[in-house]
Amino acid sequence: MPTLAFGGTLMALMQTVIVPLLPALPGDTGSSPGTVSWMLTATLLSGAVLNPVLGRAGDMYGRRRILVGALAVMTVGSALCAMTSDIGVLIAARALQGTAAAVVPLATGILRDELPPHRVGSAVALMSSTVGIGAAAGLPLASVVVQHADWHVLFRVTTGLGVFGVVLSWWVVPRSSTRTPGRFDVVGALLLTTGLVGVLLAVSKGGDWGWTSPVVPAVGAAGALVSVIWGRHQLRVREPLVDLRLAARRTVLLPHLAALVTGFAFYANWLATVQLVQAPEETGYGLGASALVASLCLLPGGLTMVVMSPVSARLSAARGARSTLVAGASVIAGAYVVRVFTSEQMWTIAAGATLCSVGTGLVYSALPTLVIQAVPAEQTAAATGLNVLMRTIGQALCSTVVTVVLTTVTSTLPTGAGGATYASLDAYRLVFALAAAAALVAAITAAAIPRAAPAAAETRDPLRHASRTSS
Repeated sequence: MPTLAFGGTLMALMQTVIVPLLPALPGDTGSSPGTVSWMLTATLLSGAVLNPVLGRAGDMYGRRRILVGALAVMTVGSALCAMTSDIGVLIAARALQGTAAAVVPLATGILRDELPPHRVGSAVALMSSTVGIGAAAGLPLASVVVQHADWHVLFRVTTGLGVFGVVLSWWVVPRSSTRTPGRFDVVGALLLTTGLVGVLLAVSKGGDWGWTSPVVPAVGAAGALVSVIWGRHQLRVREPLVDLRLAARRTVLLPHLAALVTGFAFYANWLATVQLVQAPEETGYGLGASALVASLCLLPGGLTMVVMSPVSARLSAARGARSTLVAGASVIAGAYVVRVFTSEQMWTIAAGATLCSVGTGLVYSALPTLVIQAVPAEQTAAATGLNVLMRTIGQALCSTVVTVVLTTVTSTLPTGAGGATYASLDAYRLVFALAAAAALVAAITAAAIPRAAPAAAETRDPLRHASRTSS
């Protein structure tokens, strides 16, 4: 469990360490800010695409083998970033780092295989909480490096951590005992990759390209069309990459939808908090804090997610994972309502962000539990990978919406204060209100999930029976 949790923390760390570097990278690489932003977009795209693909590969060829391979590719990406300032190589290297996104679903499948049923719930909850601690640790770590050393040092550190993770995983994690026989759906993987890249590119880069540009709807429509073709292919092929008939069951579909809107609500906390704390004091609400101070506001929330993992597991055992999901989403919604009215002081901002993380810890621990209770053991990694994909899409949508709101609802400082234009306090309040609405939708969706998995799935999976017995 600690080894797999370390891998999950590395995954989240790789996704967040780049954020504090973005302001300095255009000058260091001789590139425009729009080009540098692809270092973030490339990781998002590759991670979203590879989640279900590598999850399926792990179910078929062995989860430890694919897990170690994903960590190794991620480490190669870090090493490349540490050795170059060429923007093209950096973007390609960041795409390699996106392979680590498959670590959490692969680890979830391994835990289900290797642990006794009564320990799976708490182990999966701990695995899910690593997303928070990795993200919370990555921001201050990168901020310290930016202030005191060359940014290449940061990637040397992550390379060393990656090598340690690869060796530790190969040495400690046992070989997978559950595998799905058959042939890998290469055509399905290519279609899924093309469709997701098109849709996510339109969502994540629309602001840079211009929403009125014909490129955005063209790319988005092409991605949507290919996704439809992929869906038809999955329904016809004998051994699909993603079992859409299984995914269409309410016990699987509704947790995926809840993951989508929760991903939106979770990401709004991180994006808005960092920018709110760093806003100049001349705005009338900003605190003028450094990037390090802003990232430290989120650190308690990351630690809270780890603390909440055993609480979530016990709550799920006593009341069911569905109740945990409803409770967590409700906490997130309540936290954002509070943040609408208390976003002008450091301690209230930090407290509100931490309360959001409390709810996120409950939700992210309950979601994979609901999924693995509803699918056969041999499809665990693929199904949980699809759930993580839905969270990623929600985060991409959130990034776009937050950018639009903060660049549209603005105010201009007086000439004596610089005359610059910044997002107004109402813009942040609107972001928090939208995130609260998303969390409320997640709670309603969770409440609609059937209390018991279908009998067929329950027969195949002793975990559900064990959970109900312990209840």
